[in-house]
Amino acid sequence: MTRQLDVVIVNGSPTERSKTMGLAGLVTTSLGNKLDIRTSSVDVYRLGSGFTGAIRREDVTPDVEEDLRRVETADVLIAAAPVFRATYPGMFKHFFDLIDQYALANKPVILVATGGSDRHALVIEHALRPLFGFFQAATAPVGFYANSGDFEGTLVLNNEVYSRIEVGIGDILPQLRTLADAAAPDSSPAAAAPIAGFSAKR
Repeated sequence: MTRQLDVVIVNGSPTERSKTMGLAGLVTTSLGNKLDIRTSSVDVYRLGSGFTGAIRREDVTPDVEEDLRRVETADVLIAAAPVFRATYPGMFKHFFDLIDQYALANKPVILVATGGSDRHALVIEHALRPLFGFFQAATAPVGFYANSGDFEGTLVLNNEVYSRIEVGIGDILPQLRTLADAAAPDSSPAAAAPIAGFSAKR
């Protein structure tokens, strides 16, 4: 039977009004037009000292623990981060430093990034994809990047960005439908079977 997919965005932007979340919003809109999903986000800049002061998982406050578990138990993860000096923000990385090493194994992950120019576009392949390769996540083959010239404020104006998202989501849609159609999904992320068409790392 078909079930609603739980899609969680980890927003690595340090500000409330964010081009990164504008782009991630286009991805969730595309998904929502094709699948029954519920969407929520974890904004790392909002997590406070209960997060920034934590060295180990045991150090986090209960509200941060809830956000970590929400990411670990999501059906689909959207990892969204701005690029500064060739990589993602430290707070974004710190959040994933606290995620259980095996919690994202074979979980579908869609990579989203924004930057000042197209010079930063390879951050998806050189930084984000290796990070989720460590977690053995099933990262979507196509990531989504937009530069500051593609936006007016947080609104994407470049039609090519919309087209890339539609093509990229279309590529993984059969696998996501298979996930949604699973009658009795395994509740253990580490035990989940790889999804064909995604790049699970071993």
